[in-house]
Amino acid sequence: MDVDTVRGWVFGATRIVGFTGAGISTESGVPDFRSPNGVWATNRIVDFQSFLSSEEDRIEYWRQKVAAWPAMREARPNAGHHAFVQLHRSGKLVALVTQNIERLHQRAGLPPETVLELHGTTTEAVCLECGDRITSDEACERVLGGERAPRCKACEGLLKPATISFGQSMPWDVMQQAQDAAENCELLLAVGSSLVVEPAASIPRVAKHAGARLVIVNRDPTPLDPIADAVLRGEIGTILPALVGAVA
Repeated sequence: MDVDTVRGWVFGATRIVGFTGAGISTESGVPDFRSPNGVWATNRIVDFQSFLSSEEDRIEYWRQKVAAWPAMREARPNAGHHAFVQLHRSGKLVALVTQNIERLHQRAGLPPETVLELHGTTTEAVCLECGDRITSDEACERVLGGERAPRCKACEGLLKPATISFGQSMPWDVMQQAQDAAENCELLLAVGSSLVVEPAASIPRVAKHAGARLVIVNRDPTPLDPIADAVLRGEIGTILPALVGAVA
């Protein structure tokens, strides 16, 4: 399927859902997690239960967070992120479901209520006891200042980056919103995702099974390619603006 045909689908649709993974943000310099040189290949994974039970593991988790935070903080939205903003301004984008944690979609201009963050955000830290939140800048400054595994100043509970770790419950209210959006859209644009991480990867299948067109934009093959109406290979920052450039 060619770009011109998919552009016609985008032009004709009135209810579009975006679904994004790490691939859209690697073009902004954000490290991914699954590649041979990604975060998980070069760091020890600390799952949620280990974070809760082991001070040593909490220290390691925060060490990794402090090391990764500058790249996340300095990243800037790219043409792919801005294409979704254009789609929203046209009135066509009803929701943007993302596996990403760095909030580049919001920084590009999407309203926060439009973005459904399945895996949380690394821009904040949250107390696991009282729910109080602080910025990642503040949390990382505290770690660099000697608090190797910082605790909440309000209640002394454990502070953790507000992301979903292995073994941690998904935000099911957000998942439900994402499923509802997928069930009611005409077209789902799955961009930069390997589509292997569950339950997030179920969202494009929900849209397809509900009768929507599924378009996948990704550099590498995905497990959902066989059921997609179109698969476009290449740089997201080039393909996505071409798809939405004619929206009205």
